[in-house]
Amino acid sequence: MGTLYLVRHGQASFGADNYDQLSPMGHRQALRLGEFWRERGMVFDAVYSGTLRRHDETLAGIVQGLGGAPQATRTPGLNEYDSLALIHAVHPEPLERPDTPERYRHHFRLLCDALAQWMAGVISPVDMPSWDEFAAGVHAALDEIRHTHAGRKVLLVSSGGPISTAVGEVLGTAPEVTIALNMRIRNSAVSEMSISPKRLMLQTFNTLPHLNDIEHADWLTHA
Repeated sequence: MGTLYLVRHGQASFGADNYDQLSPMGHRQALRLGEFWRERGMVFDAVYSGTLRRHDETLAGIVQGLGGAPQATRTPGLNEYDSLALIHAVHPEPLERPDTPERYRHHFRLLCDALAQWMAGVISPVDMPSWDEFAAGVHAALDEIRHTHAGRKVLLVSSGGPISTAVGEVLGTAPEVTIALNMRIRNSAVSEMSISPKRLMLQTFNTLPHLNDIEHADWLTHA
């Protein structure tokens, strides 16, 4: 029985002009995860990731901390949805920068509403795939891993949307549960699935073993 380790990217640059890059904290989180695994003798047989900059930077930090890993298979099927396009589809008026707690909460309330409508086929945000197409990209990556890497250790670096979609598929969750899972995945969090030729099974969800000490207590982030 193999294990698939799904890792959400480190903290990105929420509220900045370019979200798709790690913050200094995000770089530290990724490096620390790699160091944690190296301390425990972890060796990966295969690596998968999305193609976004925050995925590349997270994987680079993990590999640096590990001291090496196989060349990654990069696939757009593991890329995140466009949250701004989703929000614009339900709230066309410009929003203020989410730089206060209330604006932050308002941003994510709109996002959850937009996700629900997108998944139900009510809205079709500009330049975005349908929900079915998005989910199919995640499913294709999982299917390849299941058929190719049963019995092996596989690292997958992606975002909250694809990871919650993967977990939702494995557990058969309703759309509202998948959205709730999405909103709770923390930066650099690890979820584990067992891999067999017939199926993937969830073992752990949204864990931060590399930050589970007093020294790293203030490294826990969500955005």
